[in-house]
Amino acid sequence: MGKTVRKLQVESPVPADIDVANSVEPFHISEIAQELNLSPHNYDLYGKYKAKVFLSVIDELQGSEDGYYVVVGGITPTPLGEGKSTTTVGLCQALGAFLDKKVVTCLRQPSQGPTFGIKGGAAGGGYSQVIPMDEFNLHMTGDIHAITAANNLLAAAIDARIFHESTQSDKALFNRLCPPNKEGKRSFSNIMFSRLKKLGISKTNPEELTPEEAKKFARLDIDPESITWRRVMDVNDRFLRKITIGQGPEEKGMVRETGFDISVASEIMAVLALTTSLSDMRERLGKMVIGNSKAGDPITADDLGVGGALTVLMKDAINPTLMQTLEGTPVLVHAGPFANIAHGNSSIVADKIALKLVGPGGFVVTEAGFGADIGTEKFMNIKCRYSGLTPQCAVIVATIRALKMHGGGPEVVAGKPLDRAYVTENVALVEAGCINLARHISNTKAYGVNVVVAVNKFSTDSEAELSAVRNAALAAGAFDAVICSHHAHGGKGAVDLGIAVQKACENVTPQLRFLYPLDISIKEKIEAIAKSYGASGVEYSEQAEKQIEMYSKQGFSHLPICMAKTQYSFSHNASEKGAPSGFVLPIRDVRASIGAGFIYPLVGTMSTMPGLPTRPSFYGIDLDTTTGRVIGLS
Repeated sequence: MGKTVRKLQVESPVPADIDVANSVEPFHISEIAQELNLSPHNYDLYGKYKAKVFLSVIDELQGSEDGYYVVVGGITPTPLGEGKSTTTVGLCQALGAFLDKKVVTCLRQPSQGPTFGIKGGAAGGGYSQVIPMDEFNLHMTGDIHAITAANNLLAAAIDARIFHESTQSDKALFNRLCPPNKEGKRSFSNIMFSRLKKLGISKTNPEELTPEEAKKFARLDIDPESITWRRVMDVNDRFLRKITIGQGPEEKGMVRETGFDISVASEIMAVLALTTSLSDMRERLGKMVIGNSKAGDPITADDLGVGGALTVLMKDAINPTLMQTLEGTPVLVHAGPFANIAHGNSSIVADKIALKLVGPGGFVVTEAGFGADIGTEKFMNIKCRYSGLTPQCAVIVATIRALKMHGGGPEVVAGKPLDRAYVTENVALVEAGCINLARHISNTKAYGVNVVVAVNKFSTDSEAELSAVRNAALAAGAFDAVICSHHAHGGKGAVDLGIAVQKACENVTPQLRFLYPLDISIKEKIEAIAKSYGASGVEYSEQAEKQIEMYSKQGFSHLPICMAKTQYSFSHNASEKGAPSGFVLPIRDVRASIGAGFIYPLVGTMSTMPGLPTRPSFYGIDLDTTTGRVIGLS
């Protein structure tokens, strides 16, 4: 890619991730920007190693062609993860530092919850990482903090509005919402016109409203039981999952039960990831539904008068953050929505900027959370539907250990040593597990992309096992299947993968085929996705039926579907490995993120606030007070 390529001095065995990250002095981010032909007016510096890239780049390069678009998904993972982020980074290091291609990696911003909890950070690993690792995993440029502030402002607005409506007459409420100016004249603030329009009131002067119209305008009449909006914080805190609010003496007994989610589960995060411009974000934030009125009408952030303020809090967060890999290739980090209750992909705007910057023959590689049944499916049916972008290639990351698990191997538990079956040769177990890989390949191919399988190699994998996976992948219809060692060797270990991805992109006629059209019913869309999992049918609870009916009545049935289910199986049962079929998929509940633009059915119970384990990762995290360096991040 040019002069910012850095040659790595790799050690064996591979040191701890933070030690590898700290062994390299990053380039000043302005050098990385220059390699992408970004001028200083295109970005704001956040220290030496991060910069916010402005959306105006898309407009400036509007006439230029896009590069190749590649998504990295995976097979159904073990609880240890199979190295999708590491593969995404390693592939880009190979393309940029060894194959001399223009490349940008597009990744999600990690939540601080897992960083201090059980999972650790998400910057890749070994010699395929985003650096500085500590800045990537902690705070970064404050986007998640902005989301937290905006989310909680809306939560405060909801309860304050219920409180004020319960203590005031219609007239007093209306007069306080439209107070007189110094001349004694009342006026509507700009945001109020969207509510007036929704109510079919075309008057522009508050004095002209009839008492009935004034009441309709001023009284949202929120049904506390219907409120779906919860407060958030970016910490794993199980004791906030269910809380009681309104216990202060001033709140006049207005007690209700609610709870906290982790910040990345906020709908505002999903809005940030799916927005296409500042004006689009303003519209989406205003459209977010927080619950219903007692008459059953949806109540939005704009009804509460807060949509504009939320946009102000998010105005810097909409710009992706430019960082770099260990080998000096550029990375755009932006948004980090949950991969189960949301769509688990980095932002549309980051991908759009990157595709223009790399240009024809260049590569943009983005990662989709969890297995391809979740992340890649949502990438295609939700993200690409809103972005209008078409990928040429999908990578599916596999490991021998995960395939052995799918072939019937013993349970894999995070934090416990792997069973002997996973570290000794067993070709038959691997071959049996390839049934999982084969279904992911056929499902992904159906979207109209070429599929390349990346086998993330571990030192305990045998040649016979690796060869079995390659053969099974090709037999299942993969364009190619490549053994990779980027964790141990950086980009050099993913050169073959880079070549395979380049060939896959050059040898396809891009035509994105969605799994379902938008104009069919909510149930038909759910059933199309369930079929791709191997289900023979879908079973809806009474609550799910009620919600589907309500969202259809409210006019939301045209939205795409974002399934919230376990990442550990194609089915709803995490212990069902391989490629289960003939099961009935149970839909427990159906909820909606109207601002983000999707309906999300809940398959089983989903936790939106993780807890801390007995020994959280924070035990190992500290600061070297002599050098000021962070130590112990994993």
